[in-house]
Amino acid sequence: MSSNSFAYSEQSGGGEATELGQEATSTISPSGAFGLFSSDLKKNEDLKQMLESNKDSAKLDAMKRIVGMIAKGKNASELFPAVVKNVASKNIEIKKLVYVYLVRYAEEQQDLALLSISTFQRALKDPNQLIRASALRVLSSIRVPIIVPIMMLAIKEASADLSPYVRKNAAHAIQKLYSLDPEQKEMLIEVIEKLLKDKSTLVAGSVVMAFEEVCPDRIDLIHKNYRKLCNLLVDVEEWGQVVIIHMLTRYARTQFVSPWKEEDCLEDDEKNFYDSDDDQKEKTDKRKKSYTMDPDHRLLIRNTKPLLQSRNAAVVMAVAQLYWHISPKSEVGIISKSLVRLLRSNREVQYIVLQNIATMSIQRKGMFEPYLKSFYVRSTDPTMIKTLKLEILTNLANEANISTLLREFQTYVKSQDKEFAAATIQTIGRCATNISEVTDTCLNGLVCLLSNRDEIVVAESVVVIKKLLQMQPAQHGEIIKHMAKLLDSITVPVARASILWLIGENCERVPKIAPDVLRKMAKGFTSEDDLVKLQILNLGAKLYLTNSKQTKLLTQYILNLGKYDQNYDIRDRTRFIRQLIVPNEKSGALSKYAKKIFLAQKPAPLLESPFKDRDHFQLGTLSHTLNTKATGYLELSNWPEVAPDPSVRNVEVIELAKEWTPAGKAKKENPAKKFYSESEEEEDSSDSSSDSDSESGSASGEQEEEGDSSDDSSEDSSSEHKSDSESASEVGNKRTAKRNSKSKRKRDSEDGENENEKSKTSDSSNADSSSIEESSSDSESESESESESESRKVTKEKENKTKQNINPLTKDVSLLDLDDFNPVSTPVALPTPALSPSLIADLEGLNLSTTSSVITVSTPVFVPVKTHVLLHRMSGKGLAAHYFFPRQPCIFGDKMVSVQITLNNTTDRKIENIHIGGKRLPVGMQMHVFNTIESLEPEGSITVSMGIDFCDSTQTASFQLCTKDDCFNVNIQPPVGELLLPVAMSEKDFKKEQGMLTGMNETSTVIIAAPQNFTPSVILQKVVNVANVGVVPSGQDHIHRFAAKTVHSGSLMLVTVELKEGSTAQLIINTEKTVIGSVLLRELKPVLSQG
Repeated sequence: MSSNSFAYSEQSGGGEATELGQEATSTISPSGAFGLFSSDLKKNEDLKQMLESNKDSAKLDAMKRIVGMIAKGKNASELFPAVVKNVASKNIEIKKLVYVYLVRYAEEQQDLALLSISTFQRALKDPNQLIRASALRVLSSIRVPIIVPIMMLAIKEASADLSPYVRKNAAHAIQKLYSLDPEQKEMLIEVIEKLLKDKSTLVAGSVVMAFEEVCPDRIDLIHKNYRKLCNLLVDVEEWGQVVIIHMLTRYARTQFVSPWKEEDCLEDDEKNFYDSDDDQKEKTDKRKKSYTMDPDHRLLIRNTKPLLQSRNAAVVMAVAQLYWHISPKSEVGIISKSLVRLLRSNREVQYIVLQNIATMSIQRKGMFEPYLKSFYVRSTDPTMIKTLKLEILTNLANEANISTLLREFQTYVKSQDKEFAAATIQTIGRCATNISEVTDTCLNGLVCLLSNRDEIVVAESVVVIKKLLQMQPAQHGEIIKHMAKLLDSITVPVARASILWLIGENCERVPKIAPDVLRKMAKGFTSEDDLVKLQILNLGAKLYLTNSKQTKLLTQYILNLGKYDQNYDIRDRTRFIRQLIVPNEKSGALSKYAKKIFLAQKPAPLLESPFKDRDHFQLGTLSHTLNTKATGYLELSNWPEVAPDPSVRNVEVIELAKEWTPAGKAKKENPAKKFYSESEEEEDSSDSSSDSDSESGSASGEQEEEGDSSDDSSEDSSSEHKSDSESASEVGNKRTAKRNSKSKRKRDSEDGENENEKSKTSDSSNADSSSIEESSSDSESESESESESESRKVTKEKENKTKQNINPLTKDVSLLDLDDFNPVSTPVALPTPALSPSLIADLEGLNLSTTSSVITVSTPVFVPVKTHVLLHRMSGKGLAAHYFFPRQPCIFGDKMVSVQITLNNTTDRKIENIHIGGKRLPVGMQMHVFNTIESLEPEGSITVSMGIDFCDSTQTASFQLCTKDDCFNVNIQPPVGELLLPVAMSEKDFKKEQGMLTGMNETSTVIIAAPQNFTPSVILQKVVNVANVGVVPSGQDHIHRFAAKTVHSGSLMLVTVELKEGSTAQLIINTEKTVIGSVLLRELKPVLSQG
């Protein structure tokens, strides 16, 4: 012991010796308690002596060691008296460390801390801001009600301090005082109101946190400071940004009307198709008057947008939830790329982000569809991340991408993580219920999994198959028979119980198998799990009611076994069943209805997302993560029907008033800035984020709805830069030199980019650097002078013309662009297809069919003359339109389907200016419209051509057919057979490709028809009438083969009609586009069956 203490006293800076002394004393046995005590005493005595020394160096050294002990979690409370004595030290370094110590232990040693109150009060007047702030922190840490008045006075004085750091600490102290004495609320609100007016970015976050803690319902305090907080937001420290954004989200929901009404009105338009023109005009006028976004609402959305590029995941998540809850639905898509970027963070951040994406993807699938590959599961992901990614993939599944996802799921099922493999099987079940076209494919795939070696996979497959069969039990007797055979090998109780339940429900469909299953189960009844025993009893009861001859004795035997079972649930169930199904003199009235009770039609289970009901919680909150209301959660209010008075946010200060006056009104001294009127600004406000939307590609559907062209988007963005530069005019004078050089550099890079495009050579590094400069200067564009914004506008107009003439695929790339994301083009009405091969590769995933050189597109075998009504003459006020598919390659793009439209004028007057108006196309779909028809004479007729890229789906292309006076909503829905191009290939190639498209890529059905309908000529005529396929030469008379490929992706579609004995044939379709394959199978089957 003495050696330890000696070594300890010898060292003047001996942090290591301190630890050695502590470790040595901790190894003493309980019997040496006195020795331990004396050692501690000596050690602390040594520190006390150093603290009482006359030398500041010794005191400073002691305080450093003590603070080091605290940092390592060691108890230093015994030194409190010795440390408190140094609180009045004149050495600033010592005083800082003393305050750090006191903040930690003041709450534990309240009596001793109270002795130094006068010292803390004097320190509040210290010339050093750090000492003043530290004194306030210590004072607020002494949680004794008796000093509440002193704390209140100190907070009031600190809130008026010249140092923003001290004012920040005053805001922190407000929360501590409120938790100590809630009765001080009114006085604290006065301080909060004062601090909210503070212009320092250092104070803003802390005072808003105090506001949220003390008086979150006092929205009136925010009114005058709303615009200031929006402007300061970018410069506030990160955690302050999070708090402010959440508060402003709640504020916006109480002060502005819903921006979602606009979209709701658009949806209502389709329902009122047959309203008169006057009614339609009135509704349109009302809609225009009913909603105009408040400039303050737009200000919040615009000023939070740059924060999507923040390095802090919490800030990005806060902005994402703000956009989700308060921005127009057409602008929400901007957040998707930022959230996907966060998936590169650690697993804890991934977990929270994926939970929020899972909630969003239920309501807005289109937002995250372009980033489908980002949600593919990695082998290194933990199980919780894997299951969340599965959930999102299920939500994003649709007819277009289900084939890719099913191939991905097939890989997941083989995972070594059994919990994840089971979750994947449940996901396949949910996809089967949500997308009816792949139900049979999924069911076949799950049946294949029943032969898997892994018992957990088999058991989960059985449970999911049971749920799927409940939806259509009559069609799947063979599957039930197959599952009955599995009872010998499966041991998982849930799976065994599911099989028994299925056999019991369908006992009349499998009359030979069900009694035998009951016999086998009766043998091992006593060794089964309780869950299985209950289902054996149910199966016995159902068979007793439907097939009593064979199963009467068996059922009675099982009931006798159940009567003496150890589990009381099974004994009760046995008694209940016996009384219900075995009639005797004691039987009640219910026994007459036993069959109806046991064999009643059961409702099919609903396979829903567990995130379906979470959307009522604010995204990004603890309550949303836990799916239960947490303490302190503040609910978002519903949008008000009528917006409260916006004038409450007007500030009387002249500078701020100038800053927020709309363009074209107050700034008359500069007439050039009146280029855009206020009404145009309001109309363009919905597109104020068009730059980022076009960069991310995630809001493509909404842009198409508005019918934007590339020129419009460039003008919108330039108008936004102009209004931004007005709103930030004060900052502009400070950064002129820096700005001039940046804008010059940006213009040079843009000119260089234009020259590259003209010569049709793409230098990717140059394009990247120019786009990065463009996006970085974007954030500073608010402070640009008028001359610069004008010159940039001219440059952008030139650039847009060049881009239109050369390549519509050229697009800007923001800082948010990530290396592993291929560009997703924004669909606009342009003459060439805007989907690149790299995009198709992204969306389609693994392409199983590698098209060989001998497989070529051939001419159509048959072109049907059937036309479809596009617009009836009654609905079109005399203008009639019909369309048909000529089955020729489209001249407007190789991924488009050619459509010919015949227009007829059935009136006695000329119809002028016939053209295509607004388009409402699903995401990814594109349309090349016909040129405007100047006039159509009475009784005249004209045929025009269009090209539509249906993206290999039968989704409807909705658009408006307009004349000079009217617009009519029309739809084109392609038959599945018209989405194909005929292919010429040899029988050998056909068999090779067919061998590569098996499993889930194969669908088949049996056809029954008269023999005369199975002649080669009849089969050929019927197949080519339904689908645009080519004939493959066959060396066998009873097999007919046809081949085609999809127009958009070029995926092979192989059709085989194989004649069997008698009057049956098997129709087989092989394609990786399983949805189109299923639909084509459904259309061919009735055509081949009928006479």
